[in-house]
Amino acid sequence: MKYKIACLQMDIAFGDAKKNYGKAGKLMEKASNENPDIFVLPELWTTGYDLKNLEEKADVGAMEASAFIKNAALKHNAHVVGGSVANKTDNGIENTMLIYDKNGEQVGKYSKLHLFQLMDEHIYLAAGKEKGLFSLDSSKFAGLICYDIRFPEWVRTHALEEASAIFVVAEWPIQRLEHWRTLLIARAIENQCFIIACNRSGSDPDNQFAGHSMIIGPWGEIIAEAGVGEEILVAEIDLDQVQETRSRIPIFADRRPEKYT
Repeated sequence: MKYKIACLQMDIAFGDAKKNYGKAGKLMEKASNENPDIFVLPELWTTGYDLKNLEEKADVGAMEASAFIKNAALKHNAHVVGGSVANKTDNGIENTMLIYDKNGEQVGKYSKLHLFQLMDEHIYLAAGKEKGLFSLDSSKFAGLICYDIRFPEWVRTHALEEASAIFVVAEWPIQRLEHWRTLLIARAIENQCFIIACNRSGSDPDNQFAGHSMIIGPWGEIIAEAGVGEEILVAEIDLDQVQETRSRIPIFADRRPEKYT
């Protein structure tokens, strides 16, 4: 199964949801000229890291973001991995990814499990509790958020449930760009799957962000990589390559999980 991916590496206006919805819509319109099968947005694309004001600005039940993503999916006849948004829930404000298929049906939802203390996420956000697995057409995928990629056991959990591609949405800072690139490539190699990573560009009052969204194949090869600035990164993936790779080096068959605890 082949999919053309469009990662929307956007510069996010700090705390200005109205401006960010407008920007995302324009980028999708532009990217639609490439006829992508899947759009991908970055982490916290409606608010950025305006954590101190999320109590006021968070999207209750992610209703506004859900409507936007659903309408975009229907308008462009494409699946949408909707980055993540500040989602006000009974559990607190969660950093939540929403996935809609091209028919406008929600097929996945994932709230960030690992909270990044260096950016005070643990103070303002509540951790998620569920895996990021979802299906599109007949294909199995997973969605993870930013800091999650530093936990290889969490990524592996999703690969073990037959995710052929893992979407990573992020607001990764420029000073740790080499960590971003190295970790993503490693996660692709060790799980023999595609990694589709959409980072943001630009800056906020406290951070400069790295951009460098990447689409990586199951051998760890970089299929496409963006620069630092705002950019639409487009590339095609072929999920048949996953089984081919796993058959050539059978690491899943050779695992010894009984020895790992």
